Amino acid sequence: MEKLKIVTIGGGSSYTPELVEGFIKRYHELPVTELWLVDIEEGKEKLEIVGNLAKRMVEAAGIPMKVFLSLDRKEALKDADFVTTQLRVGQLQARILDERIPLSHGIIGQETNGAGGMFKAFRTIPVILDIVEDMKKLCPEAWLINFTNPAGMVTEAVLRYGNFKKVVGLCNVPVGMKKTIAKQLEVSDDEVDMEIVGLNHHFFMTDVFVNGKSRMKDVLEKYEHMNEKDQTEMKNIMVIPWSKELIRGLQAIPCPYLSYYFFTKEQLEHQMELFQKNNVRAEFVKGVEEELFSLYQEESLHEKPKQLEQRGGAFYSDAACNLISSIYNDKGDIQYVNTVNEGALTNFPVDTVVEIASKITKDGPVPLSAGEIPVALQGTITTIKIFERMVCEAAVTGNKDLAIAALTLNPLVPSDKIAVEVFQDLLEAHKVYLPQFKEEMNS
Repeated sequence: MEKLKIVTIGGGSSYTPELVEGFIKRYHELPVTELWLVDIEEGKEKLEIVGNLAKRMVEAAGIPMKVFLSLDRKEALKDADFVTTQLRVGQLQARILDERIPLSHGIIGQETNGAGGMFKAFRTIPVILDIVEDMKKLCPEAWLINFTNPAGMVTEAVLRYGNFKKVVGLCNVPVGMKKTIAKQLEVSDDEVDMEIVGLNHHFFMTDVFVNGKSRMKDVLEKYEHMNEKDQTEMKNIMVIPWSKELIRGLQAIPCPYLSYYFFTKEQLEHQMELFQKNNVRAEFVKGVEEELFSLYQEESLHEKPKQLEQRGGAFYSDAACNLISSIYNDKGDIQYVNTVNEGALTNFPVDTVVEIASKITKDGPVPLSAGEIPVALQGTITTIKIFERMVCEAAVTGNKDLAIAALTLNPLVPSDKIAVEVFQDLLEAHKVYLPQFKEEMNS
């Protein structure tokens, strides 16, 4: 039998059982022979708990897939076919700081947007670039499938600074939107294709097709009369329905994360309430994780528990495993990924990463042409892409001034003064994970 080796870095994540379930479900088309779950010393206990559950799941499924647990990344990466990354540098405690410190300055604290997203990128990008260096030596033909947030910025950094082209960034938000739209149109998911333009956690749906025929007019009309429960499947964002005026004006459906930009005042008020109760999203997630890990330890458990869906990662395994299977099998189906624009959006830089519908082949994603980004959507997408580019450069160079300039340009940060203060507080809080800023810290 041919070997198919997949390595998951951040294997001790609470999401891993969903990934394992996805591989089991697709074993007939994606016959994984070796799954290596890799973590670091601090994650050893979680890796063992999740790894043992993964082994029980594989055994219960009766498939000949071997699960290996390792703290040695280099040992694991040797001759891999696919490498998936789902890591969190500094674990959930770092995310709590990313959310609480900006809120203490009166601005939105969120793990992929604004100041919190920037510092998650600063901690993550150098680690991912190190992994890429190992891959170039140990498995140069492998594909890197990155789910680590901020997924768009991580993909941008790998392509721009890693000298490595076989990378795809992945997020479950477009999958959730597609499911919502299918439900609204009363059709099955696999009959629906979307046209999306923009970036990870910052895109708009500009067209939707059912069996190849555009139904965007119907979708726009439905959104005008919808309550928040029907507008999205997101569990981790307070949903406020878009106004009918906004939807008509944009002629597009914003992804749920745009709520932080289009309802900044309301989202900040909600977050401040949670901040006062010591229950910001990261603190809530920490509670969910503790419950999950106590479940994972039960010897009788040999399937993914329902509670995992509370984690905000629903559909994640389907997105990940579908992508790997489509590359492996050269399927040519349409999926929503972070990849280089290559002219698919004609009025956007060709060499920059976008989140877009792409045909998935053995040579990776081929972005589908979506023409020009409409004028109404250009401003916000361009602003965030410039922010991302500046953040990626600062993450690699440790340029503190560039980082502060990026933060000042971000729409969630109302003043240069606040940008400087928040930057300094977050830098101090995370300094152990930010060696690239070391000299700056002493200056």
